[in-house]
Amino acid sequence: MEANEISELKEHAEQGGESAMRPVAFTMSVVAVLVAITTVLGHRTHTEAVLKQAEASDVWNEYQAKKNRAYDTALITDVLTVVNVSDKDGAAKIAKGYASHQDKWADDLKEEQKEALGLEDKVKLAERQAKFFDLGEALLEIGLVISSVTLLTRTRLYWYFGIVFSIAGVISAAMVLFLK
Repeated sequence: MEANEISELKEHAEQGGESAMRPVAFTMSVVAVLVAITTVLGHRTHTEAVLKQAEASDVWNEYQAKKNRAYDTALITDVLTVVNVSDKDGAAKIAKGYASHQDKWADDLKEEQKEALGLEDKVKLAERQAKFFDLGEALLEIGLVISSVTLLTRTRLYWYFGIVFSIAGVISAAMVLFLK
């Protein structure tokens, strides 16, 4: 065999190995894109949870402020009924005004509490969704790394394991759609 024939055989062998690894490389590209998408969705979900938690805290702060006002007016009303005041009509008028405020604030407190609890439920949902995205991201990254071992070892068994982990990652990320 001549030298040029040997180099041609070597080139054909190398090209054959490269073409055999094309599906692996393509799979790795797809998985890398899925990792990127899952990462972005996970980050956005974490951000949503933080924003909803801040919003819930604001509503609870409003609730607490109204509760404090209601408590203060109740104390003043009690004091006006017990203390001997020279202007009984004026004191009764003030107490009546405070009573109407108390009624309004009682309704407001119920609404504020309902809104805050609803926001807390949204926070819990976003946190659960973020956990599934995080797990999906981790599994996809593991699948990508395991698949890359195929390029080094030329053993397709690693590619199959990588595909299994990647599918598990996609399923985990897709589970977010079923959370309520």
